[in-house]
Amino acid sequence: MRTNNTKEQILEDNYVMCILTEKQRKATSQENNLQSIIRMLNEEYGFDLTDMERDFNIIYTDPDTGKNKKQKIDLAIFEKGKSHDQDFIIRIAIVQDEKIKENDKKKGVIITLENTLAAVASCEFGLWTNGTDIKYLQREEDDFGYDTFSDLSDFPGFGETLDDLNRGDRSHSRKPANDSLIKVFKRSHDYIYGNEGRKKDAFWQLLYLIFCKLYDEKRRFMPLPDGISYRRFFWVGVKEQNTAEGRKAVAERIKKIFIDLKKPDGPFSDVFDGNEAIELTDKGIAFIAGELAKYSFLDASVDVKGLAYETIVSNTLKQEAGQFFTPRNIIKAMVEMMNPTENTRVLDPACGSGGFLIMVLDHVRKQIAEKLYPEITDEVLLAAKYNTPEVNERVREYAENSIFGFDFDPDLKKAARMNMVMAGDGHANIFHVNSLAYPNWEHPTEIQKIEKAINRSLKTMKDDEGVYGNSARGKFDIIFTNPPFGAKVKVDEDIAVKYELSRYSNAPEVLFIEACYNFLKEDGKMAIVLPDGILGNPNTLPVREWILDKFKILASVDLAVEAFLPQVGVQASLLFLQKKSANERNIAHEGEEDYDVFMAIAEKLGKDRRGNPIYLRDEDGAEIIFPVENKYVAYRPEDGKPIVKTRVEKQRVLDDDLPKISKAYMEF
Repeated sequence: MRTNNTKEQILEDNYVMCILTEKQRKATSQENNLQSIIRMLNEEYGFDLTDMERDFNIIYTDPDTGKNKKQKIDLAIFEKGKSHDQDFIIRIAIVQDEKIKENDKKKGVIITLENTLAAVASCEFGLWTNGTDIKYLQREEDDFGYDTFSDLSDFPGFGETLDDLNRGDRSHSRKPANDSLIKVFKRSHDYIYGNEGRKKDAFWQLLYLIFCKLYDEKRRFMPLPDGISYRRFFWVGVKEQNTAEGRKAVAERIKKIFIDLKKPDGPFSDVFDGNEAIELTDKGIAFIAGELAKYSFLDASVDVKGLAYETIVSNTLKQEAGQFFTPRNIIKAMVEMMNPTENTRVLDPACGSGGFLIMVLDHVRKQIAEKLYPEITDEVLLAAKYNTPEVNERVREYAENSIFGFDFDPDLKKAARMNMVMAGDGHANIFHVNSLAYPNWEHPTEIQKIEKAINRSLKTMKDDEGVYGNSARGKFDIIFTNPPFGAKVKVDEDIAVKYELSRYSNAPEVLFIEACYNFLKEDGKMAIVLPDGILGNPNTLPVREWILDKFKILASVDLAVEAFLPQVGVQASLLFLQKKSANERNIAHEGEEDYDVFMAIAEKLGKDRRGNPIYLRDEDGAEIIFPVENKYVAYRPEDGKPIVKTRVEKQRVLDDDLPKISKAYMEF
């Protein structure tokens, strides 16, 4: 995304800029849904903006009176390059606000989409949406010349046919744009919760199906026996959901995938206990599979997948005992500032659902792609190479050897492993362990697994010379973490007493500083989220003195109070530290220590106290819009080769200081 700040304009309050007309529109629920559908049909389905028109009036003959009538279509798509006449419409989109249900007598699917499709002879396919639910229809003529309408799981994009969507050997699904994947995950979760009677395990049932989808995509890169060519199993024929036989066939295909991926010798055997089962009805499996099958999860960006995943994780595994998820912009800034590479062993000792580890994996994936394809200078084309077999293999090796996550909550361990698989694997080194109790923990087998993984990592990275013992202590180059903190979180006295810092405080956030120190190598670096009380209260002065003795301070970034709202109201900072060698500590004790520290204040974090996004405003408080060049990769229908397309939009830009701060730190 590139902005041109010289041509900024003002956006009225509660208005959005239409990407199709470049005119301001009132930001209603319906308008926001329409903008989302325009982006989806452009980026995911390949229809050019020049072949779209919103609020298009069609003329039809009323069968009762014989008179001509007008009806407005929210979005019409025309045959490529043809004039915007009713005779050239090839897709219709009816967009309602979120309160309208699909069976509404005035604005539902039948009265709007079916009637419109019947009135436009050139158009076979249409969609209806209220932003949450989405329905695809096909109009056909029966033997007597009457229109019939069939539900579809999807309709064809530019240059596609229904047969293309039904092909089992089809390797390209759509790459999700903007908020599509969040909506799919939420729609699927709500369906299980509301229609399957599984309120307690809706999240896990959805995750099992997401895993089946991922495994099926990964099979593209796996050697198959006896020279068998790749065929998808995770797909839903466009009309399979419409019959009991079809739904049963979908369920059987997908349950077979789940059995395969859980096998003891399977690639994900260590993610599952083995007794898990997909327990949805055939109808439920077919519905969810129809939603998930549209998209390629491997090709989706980590930001898109991560946000979608965390949306359902955070709604399910609530913020208990001080657990809450670190916002992605904070994670991204911390990872960019520490700049891990392929030679960096990384740990998050309070990894939650794996946000930091995912971002590290993505950061290193980009570096690997740049090394493997130095001739590709276009960022968008390079991004299309992020999931080639060559990049995936290097990323998998890096993750298996170098990325470690510990968490006290066994459910979060499982959630983090699944998140890592979705990001490109590296799930093997996520462990259920109390990092403060390590290496003493009541699950000795888990400790043994950690130490075995550390040994393997040391040998593979040729990092075992001069390193004694197979403990995880003293083995990590970088630690990223947001430890649990708050009055609710208590540390057992028998654990706390083993820490020097317990003389001053038993708060977990204080003890985690020392635990991280123990896990780091000499010169190893740490990026940690800490409540400001540690950095400013008079009674925590001994803690600060301990930090200054043991670490070199690289940077301190003060966060606005909105940082973790609306989850929790805590004033926090990001502290970046480097573990001193014994020699450096001696020099400091002799009073000869002198170095510069990078300091910054992030006054704006792109959201308000309620979690709503905030955008750049002018001196009078009006939102500013900028011309933004959005590039994306489309695939040519004739040969499937990637091409870069560009869409120029007038967009608001988030008011977030963190990208500027991370850039300034790299220059510093």
